[in-house]
Amino acid sequence: MQKKLKFILGVLSCVTVVQSPAQETSLWYDAPADEWMKSLPVGNGRVGAMVFGGVDEETVALNESSMWAGEYDPNQEKPFGREKLDELRKLFFEGKLIEGNGIAGRELVGTPHSFGTHLPIGDLKIKFDYTGKEGGVEDYRRELDLTNAVVTVSFKKGGTKYKREFISSNPQDVVVMHFTADKKQSVSFDMRMKMITAAQVRTEGNLLVFDGQALFPKLGTGGVHFQGRVVVKVDRGEVEATGETVRVKHADAVTIVADVRTDYKNGQYESLCEKTVEKAIARPFETMKEEHVADYAPLFARVSLKLADDSKKSIPVDRRWKALCEGNKDAGLQALFFQYGRYLTIASSRENSPLPIALQGFFNDNLACNMCWTSDYHLDINTEQNYWLTNVGNLAECNAPLFTYIADLAHHGAKTVRTVYGCKGWTAHTVANVWGFTAPSEGMGWGLFPLAGSWMATHLWTQYEYTLDKDYLRRTAYPLLKGNAEFLLDYMVEDPNTGYMVTGPCVSPENSFRYQGWELGASMMTTCDKVLAHEIMSACVQASDILGVDKAFADSLRLALAKFPPFRINSFGGLCEWYEDYEEAHPNHRHTSHLLSFYPYAQITKEKDPELTEAVRTTIEHRLAAEGWEDVEWSRANMVCFYARLKDAAKAEESLNILMTDFARENLLTISPEGIAGAPFDVFIFDGNAAGAAGMAEMLVQAQEGYVELLPCLPVEWKDGSFSGLCVKGGAEVSAEWKDSRVVKASLKATADNLFRLQVPAGKDYTVRLNGKKFAANLDGNRCVVAYLKKGDVIELK
Repeated sequence: MQKKLKFILGVLSCVTVVQSPAQETSLWYDAPADEWMKSLPVGNGRVGAMVFGGVDEETVALNESSMWAGEYDPNQEKPFGREKLDELRKLFFEGKLIEGNGIAGRELVGTPHSFGTHLPIGDLKIKFDYTGKEGGVEDYRRELDLTNAVVTVSFKKGGTKYKREFISSNPQDVVVMHFTADKKQSVSFDMRMKMITAAQVRTEGNLLVFDGQALFPKLGTGGVHFQGRVVVKVDRGEVEATGETVRVKHADAVTIVADVRTDYKNGQYESLCEKTVEKAIARPFETMKEEHVADYAPLFARVSLKLADDSKKSIPVDRRWKALCEGNKDAGLQALFFQYGRYLTIASSRENSPLPIALQGFFNDNLACNMCWTSDYHLDINTEQNYWLTNVGNLAECNAPLFTYIADLAHHGAKTVRTVYGCKGWTAHTVANVWGFTAPSEGMGWGLFPLAGSWMATHLWTQYEYTLDKDYLRRTAYPLLKGNAEFLLDYMVEDPNTGYMVTGPCVSPENSFRYQGWELGASMMTTCDKVLAHEIMSACVQASDILGVDKAFADSLRLALAKFPPFRINSFGGLCEWYEDYEEAHPNHRHTSHLLSFYPYAQITKEKDPELTEAVRTTIEHRLAAEGWEDVEWSRANMVCFYARLKDAAKAEESLNILMTDFARENLLTISPEGIAGAPFDVFIFDGNAAGAAGMAEMLVQAQEGYVELLPCLPVEWKDGSFSGLCVKGGAEVSAEWKDSRVVKASLKATADNLFRLQVPAGKDYTVRLNGKKFAANLDGNRCVVAYLKKGDVIELK
């Protein structure tokens, strides 16, 4: 335990751990959804649904995470090898970039034959019979309560009050629906499946069954086989099957359980589907609901956020969203957007999920899969952004399926690096699927990104930085990090012109430059590659020291790191995107991968690197000011994160509002908008929700400078508020409450043994307490209280 330092601030009253006031946690509407982008999601990490809430006909769009077309492709790579790679690099080092790009464009590409895509299942259509209860609809309310992950639809019709509840239960691993009325024998309907993915549908008494194969010929052969079962149980009333329809008559209440299983790594999928629905339907709905809430609610409750007052809670969310689009301020809606990002993460990625969050999670609207970019795993920012929120948002367990997936990439990526580069270790490239596709994509200009696997692997180290879990580091993270570092060490080469260690040929994700009148994509050592290689090698060096293993390997990484080129500032004062200061072919390009150095990593920070930080700002402003700036949901979420790190509160909040209006819809799901990247309509993409929420967390607490800073980027509109439970690297949860932009009280709770530095806000004297007792401490040059805390210890400011 460090010696306690003298405390030099005035002593005030006792401090307690921050307990945040009530927060907005409900998305509610006074009308049904008339399209998918207005419906509400429920999910348990594997299977889920979008609920429309129609009065006469309910639509429940069913999805399952492994519903994938495609199959394993043993011939995905085009063989190239070390000898050809050395010859190609010689051309680049000699300045023959045009010739080198020609060869790379022909030879350093993959050959996907059966890539596939994630696919939707179909819509459960439930048409209600209100015979004898005609009349208008009153008191309609459709609501998603984020605190318990329950969608509720309620209304009055013909003097009867109806209520429907929808959950996707992780304990039972099914979607459950429960329909009731306040008058006996009032629930009657016909239920059928409207399939999107081709299937045979049949009924058996109270059961609707569909079997098929997820095929998508446009993207090759193959696809999972699947079975879905929807079973109905009534309180009183009658159930009968007619053709492909299950009919319910005059029930007091109805419980519906739905499950879909595929043969993805599951040879017993049909029997498992049957057993799962049989087990669930035998249980009372209230019991299943209680188990669901007990499983979900503690995860969600770890973090709270309240901004400004909650006076607009009585206004439906779609109207608040439209008012925000018209320029009205709504800090409460922003807070709701943050918590919605956490909700969607829990709904899409649990410890027992078979797959991580893909481009749309698994809430598939049948649009992204029909785009040229498909509904897959994009490893050049989208998949990574999907998980930017997990650690800071106190959902570390939700990373588990991502790590399992990275291990799968490593298995297949070992073959790729041997075949394509003649290297050991593993990596993956720009796009991936569930079938082990790790090769370069078929288009060199966007697909030749050998460090996409490195970008994914950095999440392994980030998890350790937040948790300090040495067992996890030893068993899970380090072996995968080491394998990728082995690839980097073998793949990188010394530039004979400069002596620097470089990667290449490679692209800066999806971008290009001008060279001798040509537009080219491939070069040696992009800034993005430099950043990612540095992250992986540095992580392995630190892990080696922590675990006491592989000293010789760590020393070889240290030598390589010492020969990395420096960051450079280009001709217009921005951060160079390439090894050389090439002219940008598309100054309005949406990708800014060279700025990873600033966020989410901290190779450049405002305090340590003011000149480079200014270059980062110049790069951002250059892109935003360019004619035709290709703004989409993930690029605007990036801007929230970048401006948060720049501590430009006005710009961060402005970008947040743009994300929530131009790049989101009535149900607050983020979109790639009509007209961008070939989209003829708005397409839901998951990353904007997660990365936008991560940017909001960055506005509230930061720790990249080596100390925890409270409210580093607080907009005027957030002058009053509170948060609790946000996590920082080093193993701690942070909470704060503020009034008129001044911290009233704050706390840091250690979740691991470590040395912590908590910056004391200026402008007020605070009492500092450690575990409830006054803590005497000198403040260092950054006004930080410094203390070594054991797990569970709490430092409080008031």
